[in-house]
Amino acid sequence: MVLNKVLELFCVKKKDSKKKVAAPHPTANVSTNNSLLDPFSSGNGTVLLVQKHEPECSSVVSSMTRTEYGSESDGYNLFNQFDVVQDFSDHYYAKNSPGKTSKDWVKTIQNEWKLLQKDLPESIYVRAYEDRIDLLRAAIVGPAGTPYHDGLFFFDVRFPSEYPQSPPKVHYHSGGLRLNPNLYESGKVCLSLLNTWWGTGCEKWGKSKSTILQVLVSIQGLVLNDKPYFNEPGNKNSANTAPGEKYSLAYNQTAFLLSCRTMMYSLRKPPKHFESLVARHFHERECVILDACDAYISGAVVGSSSAKGTKHPRDNNRSFADFKKSLEKYSELLRKDLAANRTHFLKLTRDSPAAADEIVECTSS
Repeated sequence: MVLNKVLELFCVKKKDSKKKVAAPHPTANVSTNNSLLDPFSSGNGTVLLVQKHEPECSSVVSSMTRTEYGSESDGYNLFNQFDVVQDFSDHYYAKNSPGKTSKDWVKTIQNEWKLLQKDLPESIYVRAYEDRIDLLRAAIVGPAGTPYHDGLFFFDVRFPSEYPQSPPKVHYHSGGLRLNPNLYESGKVCLSLLNTWWGTGCEKWGKSKSTILQVLVSIQGLVLNDKPYFNEPGNKNSANTAPGEKYSLAYNQTAFLLSCRTMMYSLRKPPKHFESLVARHFHERECVILDACDAYISGAVVGSSSAKGTKHPRDNNRSFADFKKSLEKYSELLRKDLAANRTHFLKLTRDSPAAADEIVECTSS
């Protein structure tokens, strides 16, 4: 469970290591913890652009990465959960200098890498950069039972020179869309663990106990949850009330529409080093995604299993009609992009008979 993982990372000892997997898997949904979230932050931060230069200890790190982590796997049959790559040119923080660093800083980040390699959940993928160890990129699979299910959400991370005394900087690849109260169009991520919202105890960043792994798991389990409407502090008190649940349902509909648009954004322009993950993930999830769209168009509640037959409330007919019209439009566009991805994936795996045998056309209507 994602919730168990969050609790372990914050306040309980870590579990045994996770193995690398060939494909993403959905995760279970959890309840939100609004003290970790900040939907009212401005999101208008100014990033100082400075001339790029290499970290002081890059030679040490380069040697370490080659010996301990090897080189990047570009295979379309296996996408390692953690790997080290080189080209960081499209990273959001590429032009931000790592600043003056120390051997202790390098050691701290090396320990972060080891923790990520050992304990990443099966639905989070990370790429580190050999020549810029202050940078990471992560892909998070949207949890099952939420309006974000089966989506891929990308985040760029930077470790400042004062890390771990201060938390990492995190930028969300929004595509100009705000599909969650805590993920801004500007890319700002609002989370108390990042010191962008209030919190107490282990909710706040702690230099001796907090890690980037905690940040990623918190985003997946606490931000991308089943009722993101209640992430807004002003909406928290309306939880479990008829008006609150009605607004929450409408918010989930909007969130799913924006998630579909985010899928199309990723399919058309996958982030560097994650092209193979995007291709394989959406090939494998194509039918599930389109079946969900059809179920929601037929009246199933967003995030619910279509097999359960949970239908849209009768008193929201107008809201549902608008949602249905929009989803019919976007699902048709998404269907075309997924079909193109299937063709693309088939070409990429042409030299691998085993992989080619897995390519089947989705029969979803």
